[in-house]
Amino acid sequence: MPSLQTSRQTTRWQRRLADLTPQLVLIPTLVVAIGYVVGFSLWTFWLSLSTSTLLPDATFSGFDQYARLWGSKRWTVAYQNLFVFGTLYVLGTLFIGTLLAVLIDQRVKFEALWRTIYLYPLAISFIVTGTVWRWIFHPNTGVELALHDMGWLSAQFDWITDRDLALYVVVITGIWHASGFAMALILAGLRSVDGDLVKAAQIDGASMPRIYRKVVLPTIWPIFIAVAVVLLQFAIKTYDLVVALTQGGPGVSTTVPAIVVYDLMFQRGQIAQGAAAAVMILVALAIVLVPYALWTGWKSRKEAAHHG
Repeated sequence: MPSLQTSRQTTRWQRRLADLTPQLVLIPTLVVAIGYVVGFSLWTFWLSLSTSTLLPDATFSGFDQYARLWGSKRWTVAYQNLFVFGTLYVLGTLFIGTLLAVLIDQRVKFEALWRTIYLYPLAISFIVTGTVWRWIFHPNTGVELALHDMGWLSAQFDWITDRDLALYVVVITGIWHASGFAMALILAGLRSVDGDLVKAAQIDGASMPRIYRKVVLPTIWPIFIAVAVVLLQFAIKTYDLVVALTQGGPGVSTTVPAIVVYDLMFQRGQIAQGAAAAVMILVALAIVLVPYALWTGWKSRKEAAHHG
């Protein structure tokens, strides 16, 4: 009997160890990741409260750097550009991605090929994407030059050099790059919708456009929120796409906050003010991510309570 009891206790401990092994393996990675993110975030915030220039300086200056930052016209223009770019980029990508997903959901021929084609831009880096589209939009190398070579000498396509239109070039390029990503997630959501809902709507005489608009798409609204959150993260952190495409110009017409951070910290040697700009980008990310995290947590608890 004692040996049997000992054997059962050993088996119980083995099961507990097996259950805990995945968590134990992840602990070092989580500790390093949290330390890295939290540690450097706090370090950046501390720098933003100092008088650091070329090198870190422990002299405390309060929120003077933030006041100077928001008093800078370049920074306010960059934040306005971010708002315009982020809004158009997210809405445009969701629209194009949804349209592509709906078209592919019709069980078209060579569906795998179409999915690959639409997803291909996502496999290309922002630097390559920006460089290629810069050639396309630039009047000396792109569409305008091609039209002139075909004999249409009065044609103009100089958006990338126009202060009023250059930001929309960035928007178009960003939408082209991310639409495949939105399409893939939305298509997965469409394929998860209960077919009985569609059949019931068809029996009632609803057309396919109306079925998608009134039945299918509203059913997968959480996917739209998730895609929008990811796209907003892309927009807020946008740097390399703008640098490769317009380098923040003409003037500051396409400058975004990340470019200002790089310029302040590595070009002008204003570490404290650059850190303040970085903190503001972090705040913008938090405004997007924290509500989403709270919402997903609330949704999970609600579903667990419902199934319980």
